[in-house]
Amino acid sequence: MHNGPAGNQAQAASPESETSGAAVNGNAAAAETEALRKALASAEDNARVQRDLYMRAVAELDNVRKRAQRDIESAHRYALEGFAGELLAVRDSLDLAVRSAASADAKTLQAGQEATLKLLDRAFEKFAIKQLDPAGERFDPTQHEAVMMQESAHAEPNSVLQVVQPGYELKGRLLRPARVIVAKGADS
Repeated sequence: MHNGPAGNQAQAASPESETSGAAVNGNAAAAETEALRKALASAEDNARVQRDLYMRAVAELDNVRKRAQRDIESAHRYALEGFAGELLAVRDSLDLAVRSAASADAKTLQAGQEATLKLLDRAFEKFAIKQLDPAGERFDPTQHEAVMMQESAHAEPNSVLQVVQPGYELKGRLLRPARVIVAKGADS
């Protein structure tokens, strides 16, 4: 029998060779699938670990924020505690002066008032409260409050002629401006 030109060029694959090729391909696919499953399991484990680390970091950050908030609230609540403690000595001194006013002479009362003022000055110094006494200085509306203007032949115009009430500042921040009388030039 004669095979045609197509029969000479290629022989049909036998059923055995097709089965063995499919088995090889099936084994390779199974091995690849198993490798992908292992990689997926490893990636999922890594993702769980990373999520756990993230959740711990978030919780720690929240704890730090809450702790800082409590510290701030405590600082605000007790900020004046030291100053108030210093003022107690001033209050005690004033109380003693009031109770002994009827039986004390003028010199004793004056000495008590001076001692009380020293206690108050010490408390102010301890907490950086500074008295502003701008007599003779140029008038500064950010530090002084003019209560009136007065002509003066000897003072420079727009300078502080007299301090009616001293001002105070706390660590460079104005608590109360000094109330002053400002010099103005003599009208000619």
